[in-house]
Amino acid sequence: MRILVTNDDGIDSLGLHILARELRSLGDVVIAAPDAEYSGAGASLGALHLIQPEIHRMPIAGIDAAWAVTGPPALCVMFARLGAFGAPFDIVVSGINPGANVGRAVYHSGTVGAVLTARAGGISGVAVSQAVADGGVEGQGSDDVLGDQRWDTAAGAARVVAGALLNHPPDAAVAVNVNVPNVRRDQVRGWRYATVGRVPPRTVKEVALVPKQGHDGAFHVRMVWGDEVLLAPETDGGAVARDQVSVSFLSPIHAEDRGHDALTNALDHHFTGVDGAAV
Repeated sequence: MRILVTNDDGIDSLGLHILARELRSLGDVVIAAPDAEYSGAGASLGALHLIQPEIHRMPIAGIDAAWAVTGPPALCVMFARLGAFGAPFDIVVSGINPGANVGRAVYHSGTVGAVLTARAGGISGVAVSQAVADGGVEGQGSDDVLGDQRWDTAAGAARVVAGALLNHPPDAAVAVNVNVPNVRRDQVRGWRYATVGRVPPRTVKEVALVPKQGHDGAFHVRMVWGDEVLLAPETDGGAVARDQVSVSFLSPIHAEDRGHDALTNALDHHFTGVDGAAV
């Protein structure tokens, strides 16, 4: 099995490295990730006729092949599908994103955009994100809150989901969005299939234009963050807030699909707790 690992936080992200090393038990792992921060890039490729993308080899401990791409994660996936990094890939795994990508954040997330791009090319993908201190805002968490991140919990969840899809491929390529609480594995209170909520647990409440001194007609944009809210338990954000692993299919899938059953069984084995209603 060949596994492509990417992210939207850049090739130097610790979460990316931990995820890639965790997935080695499933097959040959290749990293192809942006050379810089691309959070919020969604499934964008960039203006290919202008950016003249480049690819550079990168040394990452424990990983035989790692590449930095001068473009967003969806572009990394597109290049992989077209053969830039060798033989075809069996699955794409994107993350670990610091900040839960739940609710409307899935529309803007580069982490999720990578797996949507994979699905469009006929390859199943798993996006994995993890909650951060103070809830994060719109699916993003700043570097100053990542000191106590329990990356291993999210990496383990990603391995279980990716392994189930590899061992029992669904009838058609799927995109699976996994969100994990920032707790030890033994503190996870189960998992559930969750609906994609309307909003993340904390959003940008309002924006204001502040004049830029010395620049007539130019303004800084001041963003005001709203308070964190507790979402309904059946939603992705609500599940994570209750220390459950949230699993959402961003693709049509039916209960009789063998990939659905395999994933359910694998997660039941890995995490104990109450399973919610399937999407």
